[in-house]
Amino acid sequence: MGGKITAAAIQMSSTPEKAENFETAEKLIREAASAGAGLVALPELWSCHGLEKVYGENAEPIPGPTTDFLGGLARELGVYVLGGSILESKPGAERLFNTSTFFDPSGEMVAVYRKIHLFDVKAPDREYVESRTIAPGSEVVTAKAGVAILGLSVCYDVRFPELYRLLALRGAEILAVPAAFTLQTGKDHWELLLRARAVENQAYVVAPAQWGQKADGRRTYGRSMIVDPWGTVLGTCPDRDGYALATLDLDYLDRFRTEFPAFANRRPEAYDW
Repeated sequence: MGGKITAAAIQMSSTPEKAENFETAEKLIREAASAGAGLVALPELWSCHGLEKVYGENAEPIPGPTTDFLGGLARELGVYVLGGSILESKPGAERLFNTSTFFDPSGEMVAVYRKIHLFDVKAPDREYVESRTIAPGSEVVTAKAGVAILGLSVCYDVRFPELYRLLALRGAEILAVPAAFTLQTGKDHWELLLRARAVENQAYVVAPAQWGQKADGRRTYGRSMIVDPWGTVLGTCPDRDGYALATLDLDYLDRFRTEFPAFANRRPEAYDW
């Protein structure tokens, strides 16, 4: 479609204390908007993170107080806001959802995505069983973000390229990857995976992240990042609260996709397994 949008990938070290996290998120969203961001993205589980035993009491319905808060900021500041992800409760459901929400500058919630791939692994530091408290989503979600189409995902999703190819085939030009990568996996795989998803799908990647030590003792990697379709890192964040900021040029993306027509060169008839 062409045009430009400036994006900010916010980095936080969220705690189990919701009020504290809200204060930090609002401060960083306002700072990013003042710096020129038209699209501001929060990390995974920004409103409550680091202590699984309090997740249930901090979960909310959607819409609810947290989405009202995010929609109000989007409307006041006149920006698109990606709500990273929060813990969503549903009446009658035994488990929660790890859910990302997206708001347009009028404050309307225009997309809801529930994390599809759950982090059930034995990592170098410990065993993680996200499915113990979280149920998987099942819907691939895109949304309009000004001059671009945004594809939604959350953290561990980034290891499943088929999701991102579906997003790209549905028109996604920006891929959102809010995350809370472990330190051990992040130092070797975070940048590698984000750049791969950008290159193979000829899309921008906006990846806001959790950083630092959590209440349960684990450490998250951070290094929030924005990557262009060539795989070049346009902006990143050091080990502190803050944000990466970069302008996404959709005219460049259109030219690149025309000159390097990888999607036109696909052979779907050969992919049926």
